Amino acid sequence: MRTTRALAASVAAVAALGLAAPAAVARDGMPGGSGSAVSPSNIVALPSVIARGGQLTITVDNCANGGTATSPAFTAPVTLAPGNPARGTATVSSTAHPGLYSITVNCTGGRNPLTRDDAFTVIGGVRGGLGGSSSNGATPTDMAIGGGLVAAAAVGGGVFWMRRRSEKRI
Repeated sequence: MRTTRALAASVAAVAALGLAAPAAVARDGMPGGSGSAVSPSNIVALPSVIARGGQLTITVDNCANGGTATSPAFTAPVTLAPGNPARGTATVSSTAHPGLYSITVNCTGGRNPLTRDDAFTVIGGVRGGLGGSSSNGATPTDMAIGGGLVAAAAVGGGVFWMRRRSEKRI
């Protein structure tokens, strides 16, 4: 009885998925959709967090003839190779400011460009600062502490050496 119920539930789920798939394809402007020209539908930039001067891969769905991708952070517009998804490799400018950047894609033969806001994040270098120091080199306080430690080591070594020497006489 349980097997029959599980089989019936599986058949119902597969049937619902099968009926929904053609509607999803037609909605995105693919064959059978309302528009004749194909517009890009999804832009993905990987990695989504990148350092200045790094390279990221851009993939775009529904851009089978290729196209171009632009962003204020790129060194130059990126040519997308034809395919589904279309792909391209972008180089992030070494002078890009840290923050979120968008990508705009124009497909060859497509009607409308697509912009994805906050598609990737450029991270900057670490702000090192002085780390609490106020001058270059050692200060008089540093010299006094260092001299005291050297003197203590010399006295301690001398006492140890003299003690070892006296033990040999016994």
